[in-house]
Amino acid sequence: MTTATYPWEQTLGARMIDPERSEFRVWAPRAERIALSLAGRKVELTDAGYGVYETVAAAQAGDDYAFVVNGQPLPDPCSRWQPQGLRGPSRILAARTGPGAPFDTPALSDLIIYELHVGTFSAEGTFDGAIPHLAELAQLGVTAIEIMPVAEFPGARGWGYDGVYISAAQSSYGGPEALTRLVAAAHRERLAVILDVVYHHL
Repeated sequence: MTTATYPWEQTLGARMIDPERSEFRVWAPRAERIALSLAGRKVELTDAGYGVYETVAAAQAGDDYAFVVNGQPLPDPCSRWQPQGLRGPSRILAARTGPGAPFDTPALSDLIIYELHVGTFSAEGTFDGAIPHLAELAQLGVTAIEIMPVAEFPGARGWGYDGVYISAAQSSYGGPEALTRLVAAAHRERLAVILDVVYHHL
C-alpha cells in the first residue's frame, strides 16, 4: 500500500537529483504567475497544490537561479547558498554525502563550550579565518565550539540574530562550503560543533 505524499512533505528549495538535473520547489500561495529563471532561460513551474509550485530542470551544482514571481525575479526563500548576499540570485548547492573524518562526540558532561562569533574571532572574520585558531582552543581544554548564528543576514558583519535565509550560511563569512571546512577542521582537533540557530526571529 502506498501513502499519498502532500506538497508540504517535500523539500522546498533546490535539490539535485543527479549531476545534470535539479528539482525546484517553492511555496507561493498568492502568486499569479511563477517561473524559474535559470542560465538565461525561464522554466514554468507546475502547480503541485496547496500553494506549492515545482519543476525539474537541467541544472548543476553551482548554477545560479531565481524564482520569477509576477514578473519579478526573487531569491529562493529556502536558499542554501546566497553568494551575492540577500538580494542576489540563489545558487544550487551539492549536499555533501558520506562520512567525514572520524569523530566521536563528547559526552554532555565533558562539554566545555567556547561561543564563537565568526565575524570577530579572527582578523579575516570568516569561517576559513577561524580554522588556524582551533588548535589553541583545544589546548585550552575546550571540547566544543558553539558558532553564533550564521544564517544569511543583511550586511557583512552582525550578531546573526536577523537571519533572512535560515538554510544559507552567511556569504561574507565564506558561505556553506567554508562552513563545511570549518566543521571538518574542528573535528580534526577533536572539537564538537554546535550551531546556534534562531528560527523564531524570522
